[in-house]
Amino acid sequence: MEILIVGAVILAILFYNKTIDKEKFITDMEPITSRFIEDDYEFLVYAKFGEDVDIKVLIRQRMMIALIAFAIAFVMFNTNGTAAFDFGKVLLNTVFSLVIALILYKNQYFGLKKYYKAHLHEIDIMLPYYLKSLEILIQHYTVPVAIAKSIDDAPNIFKPGLRQMVEKINAGDASIDPYMEFANLYPVRDSMRMMRLLYRLGLGSQEKKQERLMMFSRTVSNLQNKARETKYKERLNHMENQTMIMLVTTGLGVMVIILISMLSMFQM
Repeated sequence: MEILIVGAVILAILFYNKTIDKEKFITDMEPITSRFIEDDYEFLVYAKFGEDVDIKVLIRQRMMIALIAFAIAFVMFNTNGTAAFDFGKVLLNTVFSLVIALILYKNQYFGLKKYYKAHLHEIDIMLPYYLKSLEILIQHYTVPVAIAKSIDDAPNIFKPGLRQMVEKINAGDASIDPYMEFANLYPVRDSMRMMRLLYRLGLGSQEKKQERLMMFSRTVSNLQNKARETKYKERLNHMENQTMIMLVTTGLGVMVIILISMLSMFQM
């Protein structure tokens, strides 16, 4: 126990005196720490914070929080008044410390997942409007070029998925897989069907493209109508709830006034 504490203190002093380059140490550890990063972590970070965020900083913060939590928990669990060494107890305390560190390490990831799931409804409403703007670009460019040109003006939450799709298409993947992966990233109403239609737009002759573009346009228009209906219903439900709250509040206020008046009459 004492050796562990002394080792931690020495390491902290070496970092403080810059005997060991902290940045280089962290960089050298990245091949190891990268194995603990979730496959969809980068996508979730960009979906919430945008693409200007430095994802390496967030990863380092997660790692540091987990390591500090493990060190503190380990020291607290193994601090006792006896000098006797109990290997079984130390092993059990190590497991408890690892569990605490893992919970704190995963906390940020679970928060990102929660944020993303909470915004799936918003994505469902935004997707038809994005596809409509994409349809206009497809009239002048090929589908992959149109998608690439649409990224800058796309809603921020779509940008990570669109960049992944374009990167895979540009890397030579001419299959439907990049489109399906985008649909899986945004599993909302009709996203699978729309990505299949989008993929087919890039196949065949110019004449077939016009026919498929008309079908794509009609489908997008139907989705826009559904999105408008959803917005209208939500607005209507919000107004009804506000009206109900106002009526209940007014009713309770009137009842309180009547009750006070009756009590005043009985006291006379």
